[in-house]
Amino acid sequence: MDRRSLLLTAGAAAAASALPAHAKPSSPARSPIVTTAAGKVRGTTTADGVHVFKGLRYGADTGGTNRFSPPRKPQPWTGVADALAYGAASMQTGKGEEGETLSEDCLFLNVWTPAKAGKTGLADGGKRPVMFYIHGGAYNGGSGGSPWYEGTKLAKRGDVVVVTVNHRLNAFGYLYLARLFDDPSVADSGNVGQIDLVLALQWVRDNIAQFGGDPDRVMLFGQSGGGAKIATLLAMPAAKGLFHRAVTMSGQQVMAGGPFNATKRAKLFLEKLGISDLAALRALPADQLLNGLKAVDPVAGSGGVYMGPVLDERSLTRHPFFPDASPLGLDVPLICGNTHDETRGFAGWDRKVFDMTWEQVVEKLPGQFNARIDIDPASVVAAYRQMYPAYSPSDVYFAASTAGRSWKAAILQAEARAATPAPAFVYQVDWKSPKDGGVWGAPHTIDIGLVFGTLDAKGSIVGTGPRSEAMSNTMMDAFVAFARTGDPNCAAIPKWEPYTLPRRQTLVFDETTRMQDDPRGGERELFNKVPFTQFGT
Repeated sequence: MDRRSLLLTAGAAAAASALPAHAKPSSPARSPIVTTAAGKVRGTTTADGVHVFKGLRYGADTGGTNRFSPPRKPQPWTGVADALAYGAASMQTGKGEEGETLSEDCLFLNVWTPAKAGKTGLADGGKRPVMFYIHGGAYNGGSGGSPWYEGTKLAKRGDVVVVTVNHRLNAFGYLYLARLFDDPSVADSGNVGQIDLVLALQWVRDNIAQFGGDPDRVMLFGQSGGGAKIATLLAMPAAKGLFHRAVTMSGQQVMAGGPFNATKRAKLFLEKLGISDLAALRALPADQLLNGLKAVDPVAGSGGVYMGPVLDERSLTRHPFFPDASPLGLDVPLICGNTHDETRGFAGWDRKVFDMTWEQVVEKLPGQFNARIDIDPASVVAAYRQMYPAYSPSDVYFAASTAGRSWKAAILQAEARAATPAPAFVYQVDWKSPKDGGVWGAPHTIDIGLVFGTLDAKGSIVGTGPRSEAMSNTMMDAFVAFARTGDPNCAAIPKWEPYTLPRRQTLVFDETTRMQDDPRGGERELFNKVPFTQFGT
């Protein structure tokens, strides 16, 4: 099951239409008016005193002749615009959140702030750290409007400003056309989804002080695909100086896609649509353009055609963490995290997996490795049975697929940083979900609800009991400390040491949070026998 299916969350409010050029009248009972560079906006205020602004436009419509081109700033408006509902999400093959509109006109962000209202709106001089969250869903789906990312609790507990964002995804954000069409308007098409995020960060730089935030203390954090997008931003010259700390949560980008493979994918995409002309491609209705994603990926040899960042020698001139950590990002403190049982969140929804035989584990493991790791599955199973004699077949399946599918990339990212004067802080979530008697372990996505404090959000598996609240408070406090100072150490955790070689210090979030050197070292050494390939590259 893919991540979009895993996130069985219902959206919050009905999606907003674009903030208009001439804004609608607003009720005086709503949140104080904030003046942005493009115009005035008004949101709402929660019972906890957190001001919420949804659907703030940071970029103009990317449809029509602007499809596949870099984003543009929005046109200013007059009057006061209501910022009461999430903006549209990027076009994608899934349905999005409940009540959410999908559109090419999707460059919106959302702000939660505990700033004190005054005569100057919310510019109270608080200079609060800004925690800017980038959603997951690979590069294909998702939005900043998931109830899992609702920022009220985090903003209130940490006295921080929380931001979530939408940007272009899949072919709308990452279809590399530069080698197919000699047209400068598509020269950046393979990375416009990333350039959208740069524009959103520029919006934060220019406007967040008006919401009580500090533009010089912006922390990016993102889970799964969000973490991968952040790793990529660390290597993008245009993003330099726009953020000052970074957290990748179960999402890494060691390498970007190469231009030749990206061109192969673009050719198959166009063939699937039966289109060879750029004007026709731009004129195609957005929902029909999604049909091109059904082309079989020419590199993986199966599945839909991959879309992701491209080494285009323009906005991205090197790989994020190959052959080393990008020097561009070495002034940005980094946290790199994973969960102990990532693939329980991908494969565990098929309950038959929990009753696997040893033979079935050997048979099914290669499908989870998915060309990232080319290693004999029987040898892997034998090694795990020796390392962990008490593990059941399904335990070995989840552990080995986690190590080969996603954890390996996190290790590569951390080790690349450890070789520099700016190593990363590394964490591993061992804390187990209470759902269904604990069979989920610590799966992919569990750290989202813990960091946001959205324990009772629809579809969440974090739970709402005292142990869930305690773990959430610990993770929130560590992330807030990192946002505030660039160092995650705080009273909630033992001393968190940076990751160095050969010790590989890792903070393990659990019932008793602890530091541990090289957790799962035997598994790491096992998979070091073969090279790792970033999916899609």
